[in-house]
Amino acid sequence: MKTIREDIKSGSFKRVYLLYGEEGYLRNQYRDLLIQALVPDGDTMNFTRFSGKDVDEHEILSQAETLPFFAERRVILVENSGFFRRKSERMEEYVDHLPEYLVMIFVEDDIDKRNRLYKLIQKKGHVAEFAAQTEETLTRWVLTRMTKEGKKITRRDMGHFLDMTGTDMANISSELEKLLSYTMGREVITTQDIDAVCAPQITNQIFDMIRAVTEHQQKKALDYYYDLLALKEAPMRILYLLARQYNQLLQVKSLAAEGVPNREIAPKVGMPPFAVSRSLGLCRNYTVSQLEKIVREFVQVEEDVKTGRLDDKLSVEMMIVKWSR
Repeated sequence: MKTIREDIKSGSFKRVYLLYGEEGYLRNQYRDLLIQALVPDGDTMNFTRFSGKDVDEHEILSQAETLPFFAERRVILVENSGFFRRKSERMEEYVDHLPEYLVMIFVEDDIDKRNRLYKLIQKKGHVAEFAAQTEETLTRWVLTRMTKEGKKITRRDMGHFLDMTGTDMANISSELEKLLSYTMGREVITTQDIDAVCAPQITNQIFDMIRAVTEHQQKKALDYYYDLLALKEAPMRILYLLARQYNQLLQVKSLAAEGVPNREIAPKVGMPPFAVSRSLGLCRNYTVSQLEKIVREFVQVEEDVKTGRLDDKLSVEMMIVKWSR
């Protein structure tokens, strides 16, 4: 990110950029900053955007070979193409010998670092990863925006807000706008304000469901499930998220047992530090072998649903009832 900012400031750009990672809000911000710096307003002649896994590689290269029209450079943006998850000899060969007038920007959700195109861009241009931000970074970001609006919030309520919104910056931004509008005319944002206007992420509702299962509150756990169904969440998606949460609990408990600190567990498991602390509380209710058994059962249940041996809605109910007894 620092390199991109420096390139924009100096006006000296790489021939090729790759922006990737799960934090789409930041990734798209830097994509737009690059394009704004590279392409004069309204210059549709020298800027082309391609998107999707079915993009025509031949068409991309054909556009790349077209000289800029009364401009210094031609800019090509390629998004979510899948080039970094498969072999693409023509694209690899082209990126290895880019013309001086061309700047290519690749934007991807996910990549394979063993991919030759990825390695070429590392060598020939710049690769920027936009990973999920830490709780500390998100807190600073939200506080900066609140301060500009003359708002105050306690650390506890800030934790509650991030608990509700999750770590996706686009969702945080959207929920923050609602919260700022709701508290217009007041200085302090409270828990009651957050609960009144912020919609909890499905992953938080899944966690609450698991908490209810862990505490043997069967009716409460089933109520969470029926609420999600009423919100049109697919049973298979709920099953997948439940399985993922239990798998994360298993990883957290195993790593904690090895003496790994919370701040090091977070990136290994793929969750923010505050979520690790929350998960450790649930882990105390299980042994490692119990969690391993639950994870294996989720794998089997998912297989049974996919092969038609079990109804998708019933599969989730079955797992909730079994483990909340």
